[in-house]
Amino acid sequence: MAEYAPASRAAHDQGQMMHGSPVFNAPRWSSDIDLLGLAKSLWAQKLLIAFVTLVVAIGAASYAFLSPPIYQAKSSLLPPKISDIAGYNLGRKEANLPSVGVADVYGVFTRILFSETLRRKFFREVYLPSLPGDKPVNAQEYLWDAFNRTLTVREPDARSKPGNYEVSVVHKDPQLAAEWTNLFIRSAAVLASVDMQRNMLSEIDTRAQAIQRRIDVLRATALKQREDRIARLQEALKVAEAVGKNAPEVTEGRISSDGELSSFVDGSLMYMRGAKAIRAELEVLQARKSDDPFITELRDLQSQFEFLSGIGLESDKFAVFTLDSVAEAPESPIKPKKAFIVALGIVLGGMLGVFIALLRSAIKR
Repeated sequence: MAEYAPASRAAHDQGQMMHGSPVFNAPRWSSDIDLLGLAKSLWAQKLLIAFVTLVVAIGAASYAFLSPPIYQAKSSLLPPKISDIAGYNLGRKEANLPSVGVADVYGVFTRILFSETLRRKFFREVYLPSLPGDKPVNAQEYLWDAFNRTLTVREPDARSKPGNYEVSVVHKDPQLAAEWTNLFIRSAAVLASVDMQRNMLSEIDTRAQAIQRRIDVLRATALKQREDRIARLQEALKVAEAVGKNAPEVTEGRISSDGELSSFVDGSLMYMRGAKAIRAELEVLQARKSDDPFITELRDLQSQFEFLSGIGLESDKFAVFTLDSVAEAPESPIKPKKAFIVALGIVLGGMLGVFIALLRSAIKR
């Protein structure tokens, strides 16, 4: 683009002032960039650019190949099958308790899987002993943060695969990463199984205790009723002996009504049975050692109690989750990504070399 000559520029400014218009001499920027000159300048410094690129690339390659590789072991978990939790419902129907579903059992397991109690236990018993040297007390929080980055539990896809959880461990030792992953899952399963057994047996035991209390009440009530019967018979015996009634009177062809029969056996006319019959019943009642055979619902309650008392849950026969994939020692590290780091080093080195070359050209000008 052509520029104004100094003479014509001065004449133009003078003409503007003659017409009364102010003159502003703003700086003029050229929109033309000398690409050819720039390319020549960079080409002249190609050795510098290549040297800077090589230095940065060597640094990146050194980091990529000298840094210790980090491996990641993963394990996938799913809800348990119905057959895996069938044992938890043993005796619950007889105890009039609601049945346990898959969601109930898996909920207990996942709650423990995400609990800080389990993580702290694993941190103290497994992670800290694996670290070399003594660990200062003031570094516990830093180690705890490092451990939380090492072991993670997450739900990869809650929408398409609800209930599918993933436990992963990143470590420089691939075998140790797999072992820790499987050990953490087993620890969560053991705690969940113990928790489930405790809850199930506690509910059944509560029901069994309620049945036992019912049995005790029935026995106590039967004893009281027998004592009351003895007291009535003793009074009836005194009356029968006083009136000289030794045997009951039976009138042929006469059928007693229900009211008369009730009074005759248990009521005010009990003495009419005669002293001999009353005395015999008294002897039997006083010699009785147990009222159990005379309690109507006792045997049914005892069978329920015996059944519930004999229930035992064996943890090795139940499962609180389904292991979709077991953690195995990975063969390829997840970082450092050597090819990516070297390529990034070459790109950044080239950019840095070009920048230095441009800066040198600007300083020279």
